[in-house]
Amino acid sequence: MTGSDAGGSRAPAWYGQQNTPARQEGANLADILERVLDKGIVIAGDIQVNLLDIELLTIKLRLVVASVERAREMGINWWESDPTLSAGHRDLVEENRRLRDEVRRLEDAADPDAIEEQGSD
Repeated sequence: MTGSDAGGSRAPAWYGQQNTPARQEGANLADILERVLDKGIVIAGDIQVNLLDIELLTIKLRLVVASVERAREMGINWWESDPTLSAGHRDLVEENRRLRDEVRRLEDAADPDAIEEQGSD
């Protein structure tokens, strides 16, 4: 056993080199992700569950992966008008709560039993 082999461990041949395999894979993944987001990708598929030639379930999958800018170019912008994804969502929740309270109050006022109870006071 020589002094360099002491302890039984040796660094891999690529250790300390500028372009390690892990860095190359990371760069390739980043390049692929950048290309997919820039160009966009569509994944489509259908899943059917049949029992004795009777269709029980059909699931149609449509997946679009793209950057926001690319999606807008393709005419996809549903997130801009979705109230649950906008900052005004909290305002809508509060307004809905107030309106429901008002409807309950009006319904209680229009209830004949409630009117009789108020008249007997």
